[in-house]
Amino acid sequence: MLHYTISGKGKETLVLLHGFLESSNIWQDFLPYLEEHFTLICIDLPGHGKSPCIAETQTMELMASAVKETLQSLPLEKFHLLGHSMGGYISLAYAEIFPEDLLSLTLFFSTYQADDDDKKENRRKSFRIIKEEFGKYVNAGVPLLFSTSERNNLQPKIQFTKQIALSTPTEGAIASLKGMIERPNRRNILNQLSAKIILLLGRHDAAVPSLQLLQDLPDADNIKAYLLDCGHQGHLEAPSICGEILKKELLLS
Repeated sequence: MLHYTISGKGKETLVLLHGFLESSNIWQDFLPYLEEHFTLICIDLPGHGKSPCIAETQTMELMASAVKETLQSLPLEKFHLLGHSMGGYISLAYAEIFPEDLLSLTLFFSTYQADDDDKKENRRKSFRIIKEEFGKYVNAGVPLLFSTSERNNLQPKIQFTKQIALSTPTEGAIASLKGMIERPNRRNILNQLSAKIILLLGRHDAAVPSLQLLQDLPDADNIKAYLLDCGHQGHLEAPSICGEILKKELLLS
């Protein structure tokens, strides 16, 4: 079973899945915007935070099943599921395997697209760097997740994100990278899922092709997208705006 925390006092439950090289601690400054309205379950994904690595290749399906096993230990019925970045990939796999569990699915600065060949190759090249120079990998990569124009103002949050990343076991990082390489395009889930689907995207997100996703979204009444003036880390760059959107959309689902 995966490590998790529970907070908040709302009648509806929101499960939050963090991104690559993060942990449930990444949400700590975001939770105050949600705790009055939701019961919040924040999970450490396999190989991250306090949760153990569960395979040499942690596929999105395998991690989604680990989330399911963890949630089955709680008195839950239907719930809202939100995934940031890699957590979004896992959320999509969860929605494919266990759609009956979901009141809504939020892709939070994430994508349903598979990696292209160049991105897969870049992930493979990073295996050696993570093993041999993990500190350099984190120090170089984390600032790129934040909006270029705001990086000076966001230095405390960048350092906070680095600290969490550096606490991630390299075994878990590599196993998760291998799983992300293997993941398929899951645009079909947006067509198949009857629950509400929300996308929060960053105009300055260097990790997700936000404008391309907006153009490619299926035209369906249950899908709604927001483009925010931030980078990949909306929960750190624009927490109040993200919180207001989630309250507006999910409490009406």
